[in-house]
Amino acid sequence: MASRELLVVGASFAAFRGLHWGLQLLPTPETARDLWMWRNIFVSLMHSLLSGAGALVGLWLYPQMVIDPIHGHPSWAVVLVAVSVGYFLADGVDMLWNQNLAQAWDLLCHHLVVVSCLSTAVLSGHFVGFAVVSLLLELNSICLHLRKLLLLSHKASSLAFRISSWATLTTLALFRLLPLGWMSLWLFRQRYRVSLALVILGGTGLVIVGSMSISLGIRILIRDVLQSRPHPFISVHKETKTYDGETVTRNNSTLSLKN
Repeated sequence: MASRELLVVGASFAAFRGLHWGLQLLPTPETARDLWMWRNIFVSLMHSLLSGAGALVGLWLYPQMVIDPIHGHPSWAVVLVAVSVGYFLADGVDMLWNQNLAQAWDLLCHHLVVVSCLSTAVLSGHFVGFAVVSLLLELNSICLHLRKLLLLSHKASSLAFRISSWATLTTLALFRLLPLGWMSLWLFRQRYRVSLALVILGGTGLVIVGSMSISLGIRILIRDVLQSRPHPFISVHKETKTYDGETVTRNNSTLSLKN
């Protein structure tokens, strides 16, 4: 990994860890059900805002990353991907610090895959455009994180929660399913230009994430919209907490395959 990108990863790691620590010194909502989870999701929200907006603006200004996602990317795109590497490392450390391995092993495996794939893109200088496209999923993660923060703050029956639910479903279609579909189609069409190992790894990851995304959308639609009483769904993390008859789990919805 180039020295500049390594410095970016280190600075990103330090910044997100600092945000984790800094939030402990600031007041949190008195209604928050789990203070650590609330802070953890808030930091994830900050990353989603940065990476999702960066990916959207970057692809708008430099559409060459879509035309040639293997080689066509500006230098700042590598920096954006490196920042995400730092975040996932910081989030992994935060989970190890606050949870035992049995509670966090699934997300830690997810983060390991993300860091490995993003680091490979940064190190090789290839598939950076593909990685930036995958960061569009963070735009949907913004809504997911806001929805979870409202849920943790006992706001499941509020207008803000209902708006966040609809925003989650809308962005899931636009910034999760569409990018996943494009990446799947691109990988299929370019399978002869990409090594077999990457095709298998990429195809498996896209199928898994796509299935999870569709399932997530269906459950949110049913529980937040079709049922008379909102029954929020948050998935992936095995640690569950029950409040007022509702099960809350910690979810990380970032695409687990980045290149």
